Amino acid sequence: MEKKRVRVLISGIVQGVAYRAHTKEMAKRLGVNGWVRNLPDGRVEALFEGDKDKVEQMVEWCKKGPPLARVDKVEVEEEPYRGEFFDFSIRY
Repeated sequence: MEKKRVRVLISGIVQGVAYRAHTKEMAKRLGVNGWVRNLPDGRVEALFEGDKDKVEQMVEWCKKGPPLARVDKVEVEEEPYRGEFFDFSIRY
């Protein structure tokens, strides 16, 4: 199975709407590793690693987000796969 790693920046109403918690839940459900965190400028940043198709599903999920979120923009940057994460966490 091909592996993939991406860094994602999500803009819109994405803080204070449980975006990080829902991201962690979805990543665990899909078996994607990495982390998610709020940024001081109001965006959410996430790093996903795992099977290519699962990582791509996470990116698609980020474009919608949880029910209370309003996603305006999702920026995706591919990075070399490293396999450095063994779970998914919320960073503070």
